[in-house]
Amino acid sequence: MRMNQNIKIRTQELNLFYGAKQALKNVTLDILPNNVTALIGPSGCGKSTFLRSLNRMNDLIDNVKTTGEVYVDEINIYDKNINVVELRKQVGMIFQKSNPFPKSIYENVAYGPKINGIRNKNILDEIVERSLKRAALWDEVKDELNKSGLALSGGQQQRLCIARALAVDPEILLMDEPASALDPLATAKIEELIFELKEKYTIVIVTHNMQQAARVSDRTAFFYLGEIIEYDLTKKIFTTPSKKQTEDYITGRFG
Repeated sequence: MRMNQNIKIRTQELNLFYGAKQALKNVTLDILPNNVTALIGPSGCGKSTFLRSLNRMNDLIDNVKTTGEVYVDEINIYDKNINVVELRKQVGMIFQKSNPFPKSIYENVAYGPKINGIRNKNILDEIVERSLKRAALWDEVKDELNKSGLALSGGQQQRLCIARALAVDPEILLMDEPASALDPLATAKIEELIFELKEKYTIVIVTHNMQQAARVSDRTAFFYLGEIIEYDLTKKIFTTPSKKQTEDYITGRFG
């Protein structure tokens, strides 16, 4: 299948079932490179399930069945020959609750590269510094890299998790409500960071926060009951949506 060069991820008629319950219904979506794509919609509408479909995290849940196709750079990631470990290096994930390892800041970031066989201390030092800089955390922690990652503030822990994801050189970052547990100041830092990261990465973010979606994303997809109701430029979705359902959700009439 030939894909437009301007498409990083394409899903085609993606369906997902948890047992008998259908969580995603015929989701077809094109995600552009070096864009931030926001997924919005009420709780339980399939946003996080869709996000986890993009690096096969749903494979870890029992009784899940997926049909349809997900292409990353023209490769169907549900093909039986796909190396899922390699896929998850290419498509990194940041969770809602920051989850640093109970190790030092340095070891948190060096963990992925070490697993991938990098042992040279100078190379690891470079990767750790570069990743922490990209995650806008280096200046705050450079003098205490041996301190436990768990000793950082909530916002710093989330940026440490972003640095850890960046250390294995992904191309895509999936973010599942990365700022929902953070205070406004830490949230602003994460949003600023997302804006900077899109120069180098393709970012897909699930958020409950409408203002956040409007601030950080280039395009927005509105999910409802497992379907995509509308997908367009963020500005259009928030100012002149095509569907009444989208408008009702954005203006707070339901959800």
